Amino acid sequence: MVEAAMQALVTLTSGVHLLYLIGGVFLGLAVGIFPGLGGIVGLSLLLPFLYGMEPTSALAMLIGLVVVIPTSDTFTSVLMGIPGSSASQATVLDGFAMAKKGEAARALGGAFSASLFGGLIGAMILTVFVLVARPVILLFGSAELFMLTILGLSMVGVMAGSSVVKGLVACGIGLLLGGVGGAPATGEYRMAFDINYLTDGVPLVVVGLGIFAIPEIVDLLRQNRSIAGAQGLGKGWTDGLRDMIRNKWLCLRCSGIGCMIGALPGLGGSVVDWIAYGHVVQTSKDKSQFGKGDIRGVLAPESANNAKEGGGLIPTLLFGVPGSGSMAVFLGGMILIGIEPGPSLVEEELSLTYVIIWSLALANVVGAGSCLLISKHVAKLTTIPYALMAPFMIMVICFAAFQATRDLGDLVALFAIGLLGILMKRFDWPRPAFLIGFVLAGQMETYLYQALQFYEWEFVTRIGVIIIAVITIVSITLGAVFGHQEEDETIKNNRPKDRKGQVAFAAFVLVVFLYGFYDAFQQSFLGGVFTGAVGGIMALLTVWMLFKLTLGKLDDPINYDYEVQGSHAGQVGVATPYHYLYWLGAFLLGIYLVGFLIALVSFFLAFLRIKAQASWLRTGILTTLATAFLVIMARVMVLDFPRGLLQNLVELPWPIG
Repeated sequence: MVEAAMQALVTLTSGVHLLYLIGGVFLGLAVGIFPGLGGIVGLSLLLPFLYGMEPTSALAMLIGLVVVIPTSDTFTSVLMGIPGSSASQATVLDGFAMAKKGEAARALGGAFSASLFGGLIGAMILTVFVLVARPVILLFGSAELFMLTILGLSMVGVMAGSSVVKGLVACGIGLLLGGVGGAPATGEYRMAFDINYLTDGVPLVVVGLGIFAIPEIVDLLRQNRSIAGAQGLGKGWTDGLRDMIRNKWLCLRCSGIGCMIGALPGLGGSVVDWIAYGHVVQTSKDKSQFGKGDIRGVLAPESANNAKEGGGLIPTLLFGVPGSGSMAVFLGGMILIGIEPGPSLVEEELSLTYVIIWSLALANVVGAGSCLLISKHVAKLTTIPYALMAPFMIMVICFAAFQATRDLGDLVALFAIGLLGILMKRFDWPRPAFLIGFVLAGQMETYLYQALQFYEWEFVTRIGVIIIAVITIVSITLGAVFGHQEEDETIKNNRPKDRKGQVAFAAFVLVVFLYGFYDAFQQSFLGGVFTGAVGGIMALLTVWMLFKLTLGKLDDPINYDYEVQGSHAGQVGVATPYHYLYWLGAFLLGIYLVGFLIALVSFFLAFLRIKAQASWLRTGILTTLATAFLVIMARVMVLDFPRGLLQNLVELPWPIG
C-alpha cells in the first residue's frame, strides 16, 4: 500500500498530470457558470476528446471537470437566482437573498470556502473507505434506498414556513409532476395526454429553472433596480471564510451527509443539497432568517454537494455502479480510455485509485481558488440595472432549458412551470418542497416497486430500513421540538391578503390532484398505485385547505415582498407579475415561428428599447454581444438552436437555419 501511495504521489505531481487537471478545472468553470448545463453535459462534451490520450492524463481532465462544476455553478445561484445545476438549487434560497441585500461577496466567499472544505473532506473519506466501503455499500438494497427517499421527504416540513399543509400540498404537486410519463414498473404512460414530449416526463433542468429562475427574474424586473439593493457588493470576501470556520462543525456534518448520499447509487447530486439544507434548518434554534439571507443556508448545501463527488466515486470505482448521472458519464469515460472499474481496480491498480482520489482533492483546491479569484469581478453583475440584464438571463435560461431534450416542448414546459412558480411565490407556497417532491418521485416509486417485488412487505423488518426509519423519526422530532419561528402578529396582520386568489389557486391544484387520481384508475395496479395514492391523499389535504380558506379560518397572508409592487398596480409604470410573462410568451411564440436567433434579436431590440429605455447604440451593442456569445457557445459546445416554422419551410444558412 505504501508503494502504491508513493507511485500515486509521483504521478500526481508530474507537470503533465497537473496541466491536464487544470485544463479540466477551467473547462468545468466555463460549463458550471452556464446555468442549466451541469456535469453531465460537460463530461459528455469532453468524452470525444479523450480518444488516444494517456489514461492518467485523461482521468485528470475528467476529474478536474466533474469536481469543479458543483463549485462554479454557485455563481449564477447566488448572483442571479438561477440554479447553475441540479446540485445548486438549495443554494439559491439564501445565497440569492444575500446578493439582493448587497452581501454577494460574503455569500460567494462562504460558498467557495465550504465547497473547498467539503471537497477535501470527501477526498479524505474516500481515501479511508476505499478499501472498507464495499460491505457497507452492499447493505443498501432497494428497501433501504426507498427509506432514504422518505428521509428526503421528511425535510418538507421544515421548508413549509408557517403553514405545514401548504408544504405538504406543494410537495404533492412535485410528486405528481414527477409521476408524469412512463411508469417504472410497467412502462404505461400516465397523464401524458398523448403528447410525445410528456412520455419521458419533464426534465429536472426545466423544472428547476422554471420554478426558481422565472419568478425571480419577474420579481426583479418589477422592482426596476439592480439585483443588489445596496449599491455595491458588500465587504465580506474574508467574512465568508470566517463564517465557514465559525460553522465548521455544521460543514463537517453536511460533508458527511454529502459523502453518504453520494455513495448511494441513484440518489446523487439532485437531492443531497436539499437534505443538507433541511438538516441545517432542523438543527438550528433560530430559523427566522432562512430563505432571507442566512449564511448557514449557503454553507450547508455547498459543503455537501462538493463532498458528494468523493462519495459518488466509491460505488463507481468499487462496483462500476454510478452514484449519479454525472458519475455515469464519468464511468463511460473511464471505460473509453481503457480503465475497468470494479474490485480489481482497488486490488490490482491501487496506485491508480489513489491518483484518482488525490486528483479529486487537488482539483477542489484549484477550483475553489480560481472561483475566489474571479468572483469579485463576476459579482459586479449584481450592480447592473436588472432591466439590462434580464434579456441575457432569459436568453440563457431558454437556451439551457432547450438543451434538456432539444424539443420545443422544453420551452413550453419552462413557461408553464414558470407561471406555477410565480403563483406559488405570490401565495407563499414553498417552492423547495415542490422541487424535493419532483426530484424524489421517480426514485421513490422505483425503489418501492423493487422492494415489494424482492421482499414483499417484509422489507420493513430489514435492519437498514429500521435504522433509516429511526433517523427519519429523530429528524422530524428535532424539527418539531425546535418548531417554526412564528411571525410577529402585527407584521402578519399588515401583510396583504387575497382570499379569492388563494381559493382559486387551491381549487386549480385540487383539480390537478383529482385528475391524477382518475388517471391512476386507467392504468394497471403497479402502473397507477403511486400517482393514485399521491393524487388521492393530496386531494383530501387540498379540500381541507379550501374548507378552511372559505370559512376564513386559514386566511394566510400572501408573500409581502412579492406583492408590494402589486399593491401599487394602478400607478403608471408598475407592472403586474404577469406582464413580463407576456414578454416571455411573445419570445417563445417568436421562436416557434421564426426560430431562436431571429426571435432573440427581435426580443432584445424590443425589450431594451421599450422596457430598459436604452439608447439605440447601447441596444445594438448589447444585442450584438448577446447573439455573438450564443453563437460561439453553440459552435464550441456543439449545441442546437430551437428551429421554427420558418426553418422547416425555407433552407437557411447556419446559425439561423
